[in-house]
Amino acid sequence: MKHILKFLLLAIIPLMAFTSVHEYYVSITQIEFVKEKKSVQIISRIFIDDFEKLLRERYDSNITLAIEGESSKVDFYTERYLKEKVKIKINGKEAVMTFIGKEYEADIMYCYLEIESVSSIQSFEISNQVLFDLYSEQQNIVRTKINGKNKSFILIKENDKGLLNF
Repeated sequence: MKHILKFLLLAIIPLMAFTSVHEYYVSITQIEFVKEKKSVQIISRIFIDDFEKLLRERYDSNITLAIEGESSKVDFYTERYLKEKVKIKINGKEAVMTFIGKEYEADIMYCYLEIESVSSIQSFEISNQVLFDLYSEQQNIVRTKINGKNKSFILIKENDKGLLNF
């Protein structure tokens, strides 16, 4: 009987380590300048559970993401938060982003934004503070494709800005 109890403890304890919430906090934002459309297109991928926790703590404790009949408040709060936490300057001037919408796939929320009327880019600066107010270990990866060049940044709370000059 003692051997069975020891075996069960040795088998169960390691399994419990995998039942906790993921222990890495990361978002990925892809930015592409589409010269023909004079548009900067932005797709930001964020874990649904992290963003839901943020919305609950910041705005409304009853919000639930990725459900049928989701509250219209979700889009309102998502747009508000992203516009507050993601700042872009093009050629030294702050750009105005339009929130296009969002969708869910598995455990990821895809947020779509756009900056219109951009004819050329000589400099591009981004500050991405998404989820820094919730997780100090959050990392925001930014991948850009601007003027035919691919560049990437890893932004952290202590260094939340990236600058490219062309």
